[in-house]
Amino acid sequence: MTYELLPALIGFAFVSTMTPGPNNLMLLASGANFGFLRTVPHMLGIGIGFALMVFLVGVGLMQVFVALPPLRMVMQALSIAFLLYLAWKIATAAPPAEGAATGRPLTFLQAAAFQWVNPKAWAMGMAAVTTYAPGSGAWAALVVASAFAFSSLFSTTGWTALGQQLRRWLSRPGRLRAFNLTMALLLLATLYPILLG
Repeated sequence: MTYELLPALIGFAFVSTMTPGPNNLMLLASGANFGFLRTVPHMLGIGIGFALMVFLVGVGLMQVFVALPPLRMVMQALSIAFLLYLAWKIATAAPPAEGAATGRPLTFLQAAAFQWVNPKAWAMGMAAVTTYAPGSGAWAALVVASAFAFSSLFSTTGWTALGQQLRRWLSRPGRLRAFNLTMALLLLATLYPILLG
C-alpha cells in the first residue's frame, strides 16, 4: 500500500464506522439502557475485534471462504441467527430499574466475536482490504486494520455517548420500550443486504 492512499483509507474507515449498522445500533441501545461506563467493554470488543478481523482478512483469510463456499453460507446463517437473537434481546430489555439485576451489555469477548458474524463488518473489511491493500501482505493489512481501530475510537464513543444522553429522556418505561423496539427493528433492517445476497 502506498502512503498516498492513507488519507483516503482513513476517510473510508471513519465514514464506514460512523454510519449506522449493527455495531452502532447496539452501542446506542446499550448506552441508553446501561450507560457509558458499563458499555466500555462492548466498545473495546468492537474496536479490537474488528481490527483483528480486518488484519486476518488482509493476510489471506478471505481465500478460505473462496475455497470453501459452504463456509460462507454457514457464516451467513450464523449472522442471521445472531442478529435475530440480539434484536429480540434489545426489544425485550427491561427498564434499568427493573432489569438492573439481570440485564447487562455485551462483554468484550462477545462484542469481538460478533464481528465475525456482522455483515456490515465483513463488507467494510473486504472492501478496505481489496481497495487499499490488495495482495500487499501483512504490513498493508496491519495499516488497514490500524485505520479501523483508530476510527472505531470515535464511532464507538460517539454512538454510546448518544445513547447515554438519550437515557434521561428514556427514563419513562413507555419511551424506553418504544426506543428498544425501534432499535430492534433497525437492527433487523440490517439483514436486508444478507437476505438479498
